[in-house]
Amino acid sequence: MNTMEVIRTRRSVRTFDGRALTMEDLGKLADYIESISNPYRIPVEFVFLDTEEYGLSTPVIKGEKMYIAAKAPAVKHAEEAYGYAFEKMVLYAWSLGIGTTWIGGTMKRELFEKAAYTAEGEHMFCISPLGYPAAKMGLREAAMRKGVRADKRKPAKDLFFESDFSTPLDVENSPVKDALEAVRLAPSAVNKQPWRIVRDGRKYHFYLKHDKGYADGAWDIQKIDMGIALCHFMTMTEGTFLLEDPLYPLDSELEYIATVEIPEE
Repeated sequence: MNTMEVIRTRRSVRTFDGRALTMEDLGKLADYIESISNPYRIPVEFVFLDTEEYGLSTPVIKGEKMYIAAKAPAVKHAEEAYGYAFEKMVLYAWSLGIGTTWIGGTMKRELFEKAAYTAEGEHMFCISPLGYPAAKMGLREAAMRKGVRADKRKPAKDLFFESDFSTPLDVENSPVKDALEAVRLAPSAVNKQPWRIVRDGRKYHFYLKHDKGYADGAWDIQKIDMGIALCHFMTMTEGTFLLEDPLYPLDSELEYIATVEIPEE
């Protein structure tokens, strides 16, 4: 599969077939995560966690044998860096036929942080099970997907804009049409899709549209979502990452995150 096919077909998996990953697939994934970087240049360390060895489980997952966690220093932009790096892992895993799902809340956090040897001054924002999807989705999984409308996405006109937030971008005639669609299809916490993008020439400015209840003071899970969106866009465009706030007038719900400048055609 090419990158767009991986993005289009990938889904959160919560029901696994009970098989452990083959040594070949585990080796490929382990090698790949060693190569993962992020545009913020913040280190993100991945850790494989065996369920039996550490007594790990989550109430929404069935049939898993392993989890993967990641740790990042508690610094500015750590959430975005984490989201970017973790999504790179998620997409590569799916290309191997390995299922994952982002978990940030429905877990015994202290147990997972201890298993991952999370140190003071580090955050372990999210985890994911790793395994092969079961042939049939479990009833709980199906109900969860229906509850968050997991297969639905906001229309492009509500997400992407030209020059300001009042003019929808003409996505159909955009030179980065596929990249914008990759962002639109990206996973996010409770499928809120908090990203907004404003195009200014070759520059695409990314904004977070905040929803209440997703920041706990120490960190903001929706900034992880923004890292995922940046991952999808930059993977599809090979654009240049910038922190270059254009200082557009914003309402209180919007926050500038980053800019990606695409190459000249």
